Amino acid sequence: MISRRRFSQATAAGLLLPTTGAVLAQTGDIKVALIVAKTGPFEAYAKQDELGFRMGLEYLTGGSMAIDGRKVQIIVKDDQLRPDLSKALLAEAYADDKVDIAVGAGGSSGTVAALPIAEEYKKILIVEPSAADSITGDKWNRYVFRVARTTSLDATASVSAFGGPVTVAFLAQDNVFGRDNVTAYKEAFGRQNPKAKMGHEEFVPQGTTDFTAPFQRIADSLKGTTGRKVLVIPWGGEHPIRKLAGMNPERFGIELSPGGSLLSVMQTWREFEGLEGGTYYHYKFPRNKANDWLVTEHMKRYRMPPDFFVCGGFSAASAVVTAIRKARSTDTEKLIAAMEGMDFETPKGTMTFRPEDHQAMMPMYHFKMKKRAQQSDEWDILELVREIPASEIKLPIRNKRTG
Repeated sequence: MISRRRFSQATAAGLLLPTTGAVLAQTGDIKVALIVAKTGPFEAYAKQDELGFRMGLEYLTGGSMAIDGRKVQIIVKDDQLRPDLSKALLAEAYADDKVDIAVGAGGSSGTVAALPIAEEYKKILIVEPSAADSITGDKWNRYVFRVARTTSLDATASVSAFGGPVTVAFLAQDNVFGRDNVTAYKEAFGRQNPKAKMGHEEFVPQGTTDFTAPFQRIADSLKGTTGRKVLVIPWGGEHPIRKLAGMNPERFGIELSPGGSLLSVMQTWREFEGLEGGTYYHYKFPRNKANDWLVTEHMKRYRMPPDFFVCGGFSAASAVVTAIRKARSTDTEKLIAAMEGMDFETPKGTMTFRPEDHQAMMPMYHFKMKKRAQQSDEWDILELVREIPASEIKLPIRNKRTG
């Protein structure tokens, strides 16, 4: 027999199931592989994703780090942002580590390479932080569920800042992420602003540090155009906006639009007052219990607010916990049935896995950089112009589902 006090404690910690339904049939630890790019330019993303995942699991299990009585074992793997390694590590996780679910990979190119492995082993892969549209598009398979935002979600939020006549040029990295972003932005402008004209597209290698020639080609392409001119700069890793701003784009009448990034990165943009764009997360924007807890605990433990991918890791943990509790199993087919159409709570609010392509639908945010006089501290840099609800975001379905 269990006492009422013990029962209440267990329920609060997430150790007992709701009053209806059978308990999990499986026993032993629940194994989750977390594949992140701890080595390389996405190191900050990796640290945040792992921290967010652990904090999310802590919050959702009431500190027990267990789901319905089964401890969660997190196996972290570093893919070094190498697609071949992303693929090999996911296979290793499924075959050797016998994980129930994997989360990753470190970047979009690695995730695309690893998708067939999830299909081969018939195991769930929860995608975070990779944003390339192709992951839930032409590269998709039924074992893939993405909690990360997509390039189209980023573009939808950013485009909301630019209404009316405008000529848009692009500077992006020459990789899956960069090219998917440019395509997504062009489609978003087409949906949301029929008066926008698409201009020059400039793709550069990921490691580019000198932007003089690319920027000059962009400026030359915009000569003779009238009205508002915007250079959209979707970027993964260290953002080049400061270098581009140093080239005085205003002398050509060009506005820079970098979109949202890590808070630690955007904090260095404080002098760009009035800069507008769209973002996935800022710690002051969402109003819900999960975000309140995350902000409070993160400030207490690390003396700074949670950043972009801390929210992403937390959201991945919520998908794992909610799915296993709903399915009452770690069996892949039961998880898929539970996850299609599933709502789960995150620091951004409620996310929902769209049944058609398993993309998590979520709110996004239109921000403006605050004036320096309005910034209360080093992190209070963004003003919320508008929350864009998930119901308003008409995200294209890009995959061809056959089953």
